[in-house]
Amino acid sequence: MPHRSLEPGKYGMRGARASALAAERLDELADGVSSPVDTERGLAARLRYLTASTAGYTAMDTAGIAVTPRTLAAWLAEDQTPNRANLRRIETAYRDLRRRNVARSLIRRLNNDGRGTRVELHPHDQSGVREPHRRAGVAGHRSVNVRRWDAIVRAWAAGDERMLDERWTDEVLADLGSDWGGFEFASGVGFAA
Repeated sequence: MPHRSLEPGKYGMRGARASALAAERLDELADGVSSPVDTERGLAARLRYLTASTAGYTAMDTAGIAVTPRTLAAWLAEDQTPNRANLRRIETAYRDLRRRNVARSLIRRLNNDGRGTRVELHPHDQSGVREPHRRAGVAGHRSVNVRRWDAIVRAWAAGDERMLDERWTDEVLADLGSDWGGFEFASGVGFAA
């Protein structure tokens, strides 16, 4: 039974959209800089990545970073630190550019020459839901082999949450059969590449 109208948290259920958890996992796989943006090392690495190409400057413009070349040079020389709003924008620009740059590689690795990648899904947590409101029949975790990652990764790289959710539902949850509604909201999604 489809649960697109399910309201997470209404009766104490805990979980997030499985597609959002998959996006977080893809972000983890794509992340090249482990230091946070508000550290000297993390900021320097992100700024070097963004200023290494025209696409990086475009990503900064799209993220709303509107500083003079002098200010950007001061950031790169570590003579000046961006304010919190610009740190958030730098992180947004970095993630956007990084997603676009690694998408093709991720698709190749996840498709695994047609063999696909095993995905482990943990259903939403109903431990806080009173018995009359619990969804019956939700099994424990399930595993499914996903062979077609192209549309999922492209939607993730574009930052299109709606399309990512549709692709995740069609490419992953549909393979769970009639139990797919119990995994639309999940407590965990895991896979490696």
